[in-house]
Amino acid sequence: MKNMIQESGFFEAVNARRSVRIFDQKEPFDHELVRKCMEAAILSPNSSNLQLYNFIRVPESSPLKEALSKLCMGQKAASTARELVVVVTRRDLWKSRAEANYQYIKTAYEGKSDKKQKQALAYYRKLIPKLYSKYPGWSLIKKLIAFAVGWKRPMVREVGETEVRISVHKSAALASMTFMTGMKAVGYDTCPMEGFDSKRVKKLLDLPKGSEICMIIGCGKGLPEGIYGNRFRIPAQELILEK
Repeated sequence: MKNMIQESGFFEAVNARRSVRIFDQKEPFDHELVRKCMEAAILSPNSSNLQLYNFIRVPESSPLKEALSKLCMGQKAASTARELVVVVTRRDLWKSRAEANYQYIKTAYEGKSDKKQKQALAYYRKLIPKLYSKYPGWSLIKKLIAFAVGWKRPMVREVGETEVRISVHKSAALASMTFMTGMKAVGYDTCPMEGFDSKRVKKLLDLPKGSEICMIIGCGKGLPEGIYGNRFRIPAQELILEK
C-alpha cells in the first residue's frame, strides 16, 4: 500500500506539472519550500558527481527581481513570479569539485586497500583533468585519441569541448527538472524560460566569465489563465521505441 501511495504521488505531480506563465500575486508564498525543493534537486544524477551548477535565487523582495524580469524579454512568467531561479552551469569549478570527490573517496575508504577505490581516485586525479582541461588544440587531440582507441574497442566519443559543455548542461537540466517536479509536489508551479538576454543577466548577477545560464525558472502559485491551452505531446508510441 505504501508503494502505491508513493507511486501515485509521483505520477500526480508529473501529470499536474505545467509551464504556468502567470502567477498569483496575492496568495501567500512560502519561500522556504523553494529551498527544500532545491535541496532535493541537488540529489539528482549528474555527470561524474561534479555538480557543476548553481541555483541562484532572486525572490520578489530582491532589488534585482524587476531588472531580471525585464531581461527575460518581459515575459509574464518572470514579471509575475514570486521567485526567479537562475540555473547556472559552472564548468569552471571542475577542479574544486573533482578534488572534493577525491578527498571524500580517500577518507571514506581510509585504511582499506581496495581496487575500486584506487580506480575511483585515479578517475578524479587523472581522467577528469584530461576531460575538463582547456588549452589550445586539446579538444581536437581528445577527439583523435577517442577515434584511435575506438578502432579496437568501445570508446566514449563525446570528449571534445562542445560535448563537455553539453554534458554540464545536461546535469544542470536534470537538477532543474527535479526541482520543478518537487515544486509541483508541494503545491506550487514553475515555468522554465530560455528567452532571456544571457549577457546582461550575467552582468546583472555578477556571474563569473566561465559560467553559462542553463535556464531561468519562474516560481509561484499559478493562475488558471497562466496555462495557455490544453497540453499537447507527441504520441508515446512515437517517442518510446523498443529494439
